[in-house]
Amino acid sequence: MNYTQTLEFLFTSMPSFQRVGGDAYKPGLERIASFCQHIGNPQRNYYTIHVAGTNGKGSVSHMLASILREAGYRTGLFTSPHLTDFRERIRVDGEMIPKQKVVNFVDKHQDKMKELDLSFFEMTAAMAFDYFDQSDVEVAVIETGLGGRLDATNLITPMLSIVTNVSFDHTEFLGETIEKIAAEKAGIIKKSVPIILGQHSEAYDKVFVERAQELNSPMIFAEDEWLLNGVEHFDNENQHFSLTRVRDGRGYELDIDLLGDYQRHNIVTACAAADYLAEHTPLTISRRAFREGLQVAAASTGLAGRWQVLSREPYTVCDTGHNEDGIRYVAEQLANLECDRLFAVMGFAREKELAKILALLPTKAHYIFTRANIERARAIEDIATEATKLGLDFETVPSVKEAVERARCLAQPNDAIFIGGSNYVIAEI
Repeated sequence: MNYTQTLEFLFTSMPSFQRVGGDAYKPGLERIASFCQHIGNPQRNYYTIHVAGTNGKGSVSHMLASILREAGYRTGLFTSPHLTDFRERIRVDGEMIPKQKVVNFVDKHQDKMKELDLSFFEMTAAMAFDYFDQSDVEVAVIETGLGGRLDATNLITPMLSIVTNVSFDHTEFLGETIEKIAAEKAGIIKKSVPIILGQHSEAYDKVFVERAQELNSPMIFAEDEWLLNGVEHFDNENQHFSLTRVRDGRGYELDIDLLGDYQRHNIVTACAAADYLAEHTPLTISRRAFREGLQVAAASTGLAGRWQVLSREPYTVCDTGHNEDGIRYVAEQLANLECDRLFAVMGFAREKELAKILALLPTKAHYIFTRANIERARAIEDIATEATKLGLDFETVPSVKEAVERARCLAQPNDAIFIGGSNYVIAEI
């Protein structure tokens, strides 16, 4: 098979959550454990850091991978979903897995994958584990796919576990309450392995504390270790953060090449994680590597779609925030944009709680609702019905490309265009 045929096999033989949603979800570790044993358990041959959370886990994973790379370690990074290229999921020192490596892995193991009835995500995780081993990776940052306890990535025994935060998403799989969702994410905690929780909450702190105590795992609250003193947006490509490390009162002035107000939470989590790794593990992370890794986090790891500026006139930005909590942060930032008029091109996945999400959006915008060209996308008619109930100013356009073109036709130089609501909408633009 060539690369195109290989991808076709993966996406059709093993449906992905990205394409079809819940029908592709296969919880449990039995299949991935059997397959990894079959290929020699490559995930045991390097240090790993495990990152879960409802929002921010991608940004934190990329920040840590960039810091580790600047520290001189050959660094693997496994994330999901991808936006335009399957290979975005698997990177070593910022470089995507070569196409031929994808082809070779599937050619060699497709019979066993079929025998075990692996899910698309299980196959992808195993491919990453194997490629990192082949590439002499020293440390790999592994992002969970969905939840934690039953996620295929939970096969690893990391040197550090991280949960960025907990809010409502994928409730059909993880539970209808914050406590149940938190328990699923706390399922990545391993015996005696430290756990960092990125954001405090009365709703779920206790869940993590009790699970950590059961497993004799050190419990670290990032917000107790690092204090955010201020944020400065000094240009359209970077943010400047002023932080204090609590244990010694030392101040840090840090730049990151990631925009989005929500990064104020993610940088605190990343700082706590990097500091713990430097102080309590065999890894050596200098102050220079820490600072420079954050400064080039997006550039060195290929992170895209996080409050990413696409053009200046009119100001056009996209963001992959797609659940209730993620949209809330996006909506707050949209409400504060300095522009004459705001045009928002948005589409959603069919399983999202549309009424709750739309209710968070600023009423001052003109919305252009659309549908991504993917099976999971929500019908435009459904979006229009809910938007009408809320009194939003909107129109509908059948395709993402046409919707963006429509926004550009309407917008004047002093206006702003936002594109988002779904990873799939961002992928198409």
